[in-house]
Amino acid sequence: MAHMLGYVGRINDREQKKLNQTNYSGTNHIGKIGVEKTYEDVLHGKVGFENVETNASGRVLRVLKRVNPEKGKDIQLHLDVDLQKVAAKALGDKRGAIVALDATNGGVLAAMSTPSYDPNEFVNGISFKDYDALKEDPDIPLFNRVLQAQYPPGSVIKPIMALAGLEKGIITPYSTIDDPGWYQLPNDNRLFRDWKRVGHGKGVNLRYSMEQSCDVYYYDLAVKLGVRDIHHYYDLFGIGEKTGIDVPSERRGINPSPEWKRSQGRSNWYTGDSLNMSIGQGFLLTTPIQLAMMTTIIANDGKHFVPRMVRAIDGEALDPVTLPPIELKDPKHWEVVKDSMFAVVHGKRGTARGIAKGLKYKMGGKTGTAQVVGIAQGEKYDAKALKERQRDHALFVGFAPYENPQIAVAVMVENGGSGSSVAAPLARKVMDAWILRHQLELKATDEGNHAAKQ
Repeated sequence: MAHMLGYVGRINDREQKKLNQTNYSGTNHIGKIGVEKTYEDVLHGKVGFENVETNASGRVLRVLKRVNPEKGKDIQLHLDVDLQKVAAKALGDKRGAIVALDATNGGVLAAMSTPSYDPNEFVNGISFKDYDALKEDPDIPLFNRVLQAQYPPGSVIKPIMALAGLEKGIITPYSTIDDPGWYQLPNDNRLFRDWKRVGHGKGVNLRYSMEQSCDVYYYDLAVKLGVRDIHHYYDLFGIGEKTGIDVPSERRGINPSPEWKRSQGRSNWYTGDSLNMSIGQGFLLTTPIQLAMMTTIIANDGKHFVPRMVRAIDGEALDPVTLPPIELKDPKHWEVVKDSMFAVVHGKRGTARGIAKGLKYKMGGKTGTAQVVGIAQGEKYDAKALKERQRDHALFVGFAPYENPQIAVAVMVENGGSGSSVAAPLARKVMDAWILRHQLELKATDEGNHAAKQ
């Protein structure tokens, strides 16, 4: 849990200048990163002191005033150690991140970034040799992928696109397009390929487009929406903005716009940029914590919880932190989008149907596979021909139980390949561990209440 909890380390000269010299007069350590840094003032407490009368030789004659020290407060986390272990085991030696949020309040139930490191080495000063080894490790163990890794989200962004199309009246749940396997803009020779080379055929509606992750459906929708509306709806869900989680060093990601592109010294915005943006590629970058928060918003019909690590201080529960909810013109559109995510897992042709086998609850989800390197026109993606670090990232987001969401999960596996075969099963393991355990707890409570009544 090093990345999220952080560690304490020796106070350096820069920190010393900013500290209250009196309150830290007997302290050598301070919170450096993670929860330890954010809640340093809460955890530290207050120093005590005595005013004394002494004689000429320095012997204490009497105590004139005593102020006892105050110990730091205890904090309780939303983080569940058993669920964190499940996430760690699920990722194993893969590079990636798993985030699980309590869908009822935004609490961080699990937040695993791999590979990790031993924070104890930093407490009293890590050696140059050991620190250099961590810095030079190509897997970047010091990097908190949960908050800092910025990845193209791939198709897990499509639920927002669908919602935007519904709200703008561009599509209905029943409107269809034909997918020959590619999409072509007028007066443009380039073919924007679907992941399925032969296409998904005729009569592709919203539910089927999500179930099978039909790219052409979202290319067509992107042209009709335009970059302004795409950017606006992504912005509503916090894409390209810090979530506000109570852990430092979070990164924003990128929700691109024509203005952003020009600010980067690039050319004008092209319609092709919008097409790439619609399927979570191009300039669009998100963090795993953003994707988890996005999923809780969808699960809660627009209610926006800010992710939080700390649940209570000295036993006093903290209120959930919320932002204004997303209010739709037609609230029924939430159910339309969630139903399409239900089909991803439980539909006969859902891209994540493999994790539905033996599932003891219903869930909604979305798979994603994000390209790391571009593939030339007409060429076919061949993972075996690429170096491992050039292969696609695997992603999945989901919430469960479907009828009354309790947990939302986002999984990202660097260069993992397929979101459906790699990322989705990891999310299933985390959800199983949380939901099935709580089902057993509720059953035991109900049986206990029933026995008490008898």
